[in-house]
Amino acid sequence: MKTNRMYAGIPKEYGSAEKAKVVLLPVPYDGTSTWGKGADKGPEAFLEASENMEVYDIETDSEVYKVGIYLADPIDELGTPETMVNAVHKTVKEYIKRNKVVTMIGGEHSISIGAIRAFNECFEDLTVLQIDAHADLRKEYNGSKYNHACALYEANETTNLVQVGIRSMDHSETLVMDKDKVFFAHEMVTDDFWMDSAIDLMTENVYITFDLDGLDPSILPSTGTPEPGGLFWYETLDFLKRVFEERNVVGFDIVELCPNTNDRTSDFLAAKLYYKMLSYRFNEKNEYIEDGFVEGDEDFKKSNTILDDYDE
Repeated sequence: MKTNRMYAGIPKEYGSAEKAKVVLLPVPYDGTSTWGKGADKGPEAFLEASENMEVYDIETDSEVYKVGIYLADPIDELGTPETMVNAVHKTVKEYIKRNKVVTMIGGEHSISIGAIRAFNECFEDLTVLQIDAHADLRKEYNGSKYNHACALYEANETTNLVQVGIRSMDHSETLVMDKDKVFFAHEMVTDDFWMDSAIDLMTENVYITFDLDGLDPSILPSTGTPEPGGLFWYETLDFLKRVFEERNVVGFDIVELCPNTNDRTSDFLAAKLYYKMLSYRFNEKNEYIEDGFVEGDEDFKKSNTILDDYDE
């Protein structure tokens, strides 16, 4: 991946590691995917699309990049899946300790394991909101518990996991799944209140892991395992906006973009989705100051009950 660049081509003063409120951490990893390969190319495609995106958001009437978005060096571990997960965990936790809003772009879904672990160690009573076509609740797959098919197993054991959009899974996953906190795609179609129900299940602190195959392949085909019957653009934004309004979203990741050089629409959708999520995160909390930077997110500080005891 290219380094030494600004996210979305924003001015340098908004992309410094010291002043930026947001950290964007690319993890171009695709070590355990079992069908469509190419998720390791996702972060670069996402960044290229972002550089061609307008940075004024019409809906929120904002330019969220002015809170500062630092594009961190990518985690490019070429070892075992466990090595990658440990590297993500360590890096994410270090940025949380620096009071950054940490976001990630993948890469396959296994990269989320380390990030969720770090957030769970740093925030009390964490909810993980998973938007995904697949349950990803296998304890082990192909000899590893760090496989993409196991991406949410640990979160299911250690956090309040709420799953949205699920429409593909193995029977063994039903044995560990809490179906009261799962919103299956075929049921969401006829449930006008699924958004209310999902939000009601969430605690105050929420981490979002967004697998792009949660979206319908008619609007995002470039993912490793596209499944019919997914979410569409505006219902997705409606749901996300409500989550950001009603809960304290402490961080998020977007994973499983497998770019197609003949069709860049998926790359651009991923870029817009990330920017919309940031726009919702900061717009609703009124965190701008005159020079564009944030002097401290009080909700963020109050929600974090473990950092003071963090062991370097």
